[in-house]
Amino acid sequence: MMTTELDEHLSFLYGREATAAKERLAQIVERFRKAHPEVATRAATGRVSEEDAILITYGDMVQEPGEAPLQTLATFLEAQVGELLSTVHLLPFYPYSSDDGFAVIDYRAVDPRLGSWAEIAAMGEQFRLMFDAVINHISAESEWFQGFLADEPPYRDYFTVVDPDADLSEVFRPRALPLLTPVETAAGTKWVWTTFSADQIDLNYRNPDVLLEIVETLLFYVSHGADFIRLDAIAFMWKEMGTSCIHLPQTHRIIQLLRAVLDLVAPHVVLITETNVPHEENVSYFGDGQNEAQMVYNFSLPPLTLHAFHTGRAETLSRWASTLATPSAKTTFFNFLASHDGIGLTPAKGILSEEALQEMAARVQALDGRVSFKSNPDGSQSPYELNINYLDALGDPQAEGERAEVVARRFLTSQAIMLALQGVPGIYFHSLFGSRNWEEGVEKTGRFRSINREKLVRATLARELADPDSLRHRVFHGYRRLLAARRQPVFHPNGAQEVLSLDERLFSVRRRSPDGQQQIVCLHNVAAEPVTVRIDVAKLGVPAAIILGDQLDDAAFPVFDGRLCPVGVPPYGTRWLRPYNASGETL
Repeated sequence: MMTTELDEHLSFLYGREATAAKERLAQIVERFRKAHPEVATRAATGRVSEEDAILITYGDMVQEPGEAPLQTLATFLEAQVGELLSTVHLLPFYPYSSDDGFAVIDYRAVDPRLGSWAEIAAMGEQFRLMFDAVINHISAESEWFQGFLADEPPYRDYFTVVDPDADLSEVFRPRALPLLTPVETAAGTKWVWTTFSADQIDLNYRNPDVLLEIVETLLFYVSHGADFIRLDAIAFMWKEMGTSCIHLPQTHRIIQLLRAVLDLVAPHVVLITETNVPHEENVSYFGDGQNEAQMVYNFSLPPLTLHAFHTGRAETLSRWASTLATPSAKTTFFNFLASHDGIGLTPAKGILSEEALQEMAARVQALDGRVSFKSNPDGSQSPYELNINYLDALGDPQAEGERAEVVARRFLTSQAIMLALQGVPGIYFHSLFGSRNWEEGVEKTGRFRSINREKLVRATLARELADPDSLRHRVFHGYRRLLAARRQPVFHPNGAQEVLSLDERLFSVRRRSPDGQQQIVCLHNVAAEPVTVRIDVAKLGVPAAIILGDQLDDAAFPVFDGRLCPVGVPPYGTRWLRPYNASGETL
């Protein structure tokens, strides 16, 4: 089955060469529809709600001797947070050769060290699943690239070959590594495009066969239970000499084609784009709100939240958050603070000054973190990523021996900011379970990103979580309270959001349910001192309120003279306040 939309996308990408691709795509779509008729009937509405929270994790993040790590992970999560997490984002679980999974050898296999498709299916019975589509590049050890080296069809045109003397000065570089890598093939030496490393060979989407292989791969993921598909490093897909080779129109068209295919045969599936770039470029992947990603990683949130806690001032974060908008009710942000990668600085450019970014980098280094650099067109280098556990990144290098209570409260308030914002929260495993920097990992692998990728033994983790004096216990149980409190209509992704200006030390946001009948005011103190504000309940449209009740504890704040309500927020504290009338009903 082909639609006019799919026809137009292929014509735009390949012109006269599109005819064969159109015929083959029609066959791919029809074959999938016949094999999985139940998928096409799943509704596209209600994909996400306030019930959704997505855990980001490697398949072997928690381990138990003698058991497949995917099985261990599933049973551990079901026991600890099964009722509070809707979805598990399994970072690449395929066979790989480097980059902790992001140099994929076989897109359609499960790494046997993790388990099998049976374990993936079992996890899908407990949680919705999010898969990675690492489709900008593939491992040098893959069958595809080995076929290229042997100069065998169809692989000889699966990768981008470039004259090493070509002018590539305009190309945007996300890494301080060579853009081209020489390889010996049966047809002689060739220089292939390697955006991220010599082991991650960029695919050639100028070849329609490559795009069709990827379409089939995404449908394979859907057939194995993927409700969400993360398009990794998607901005670099199309190469055009004389351009930056990032965010090109052809890249957007490819995403539109993938969306159109999924809308046709699997309308419930959500595409999420991962583009670690400045905010305005990032949100371009929403398209017109109907035709590209339904969700976009909110990449500016991590560095701006970190900056707020470093300075004890939330003005910049608040100013930026007040501009957040999506083009339709079918789109929303994927909000996150920590992930398997570091804290990207590029998304904060144009929002924070270069001086502020340099100060953040220096502070992270003082907290035993690392800083990764990228190459600029003029040959200089600049910091692009902070490699540090987010909990540790929030620390003060001048404050030695901080109490676990303070460390946990500050961290949980940072997470509360993310949870309160319009969108769907993505929570990294090590954030949920209160981990710290893994220095040993950096020494062991020689890679800065290892600092936040520690694998944990289940028995040890369980013991630490059960210890009420441990930092893990404080963080985990505090996070559980936040997640439980978040499961109410005021936090629906389509609920209205208004950033309030109450105090420069507070990040304050008002959320309303989609029907406008419920509201909550969320106050987050990014400073080390207590803050008291007077909230005018009349301006909230609830003059009948007599108290504002905190949803996170038993605190209640009376309204005086039917209007003003003084609210105290402790250092690094959080208040999620609902208005109540004299009958105890929420307003």
